[in-house]
Amino acid sequence: MSYAPMRGATRGVVFIHSTPAALCPHLTWALEAVLGGRVVLEWTEQSAAYGLKRAEISWTGMPGTGATLTSALKGFTGIRFEVTEEPSPGINGSRWCYTPALGLHHAWMAPNGDVMVNEERLKEVILYAQGANEAVTDMLEELLGSAWDEELEIFRYAGEGAPVRWLHKVG
Repeated sequence: MSYAPMRGATRGVVFIHSTPAALCPHLTWALEAVLGGRVVLEWTEQSAAYGLKRAEISWTGMPGTGATLTSALKGFTGIRFEVTEEPSPGINGSRWCYTPALGLHHAWMAPNGDVMVNEERLKEVILYAQGANEAVTDMLEELLGSAWDEELEIFRYAGEGAPVRWLHKVG
């Protein structure tokens, strides 16, 4: 049996845009479980939504850590978050966005931060749109995550200037 060689580390950011204060310690514990070490988040008021908190943290780890972080966070009710993972050798970057109203969206990211849509997804849009321009537009906006960006933008803006900490996955 052969194994693929271990790829190098990557990094990313977890943005918890909004959460009820009661979930803050639980979200911290979920991040610690994935990252394998102590996590210290600086929770601040989310000025875009009264009574909610926000935090962000940068991380380093093996490729795929972003997906694991997303899985750990999406089980919580009433939070909005984004997880990014930068590209690493042979692996595209990713961004996951979650809102209570829209659920989870995943997009592959180019090194410059652009969303990448692969050929098969574009063929699917052409097939299902059947020449209807509005349908093409709607499907492409969904692939790009436009609705998630629209919903999260006010929460992103409210977090400008917030402190960021770097964490490294151990082991």
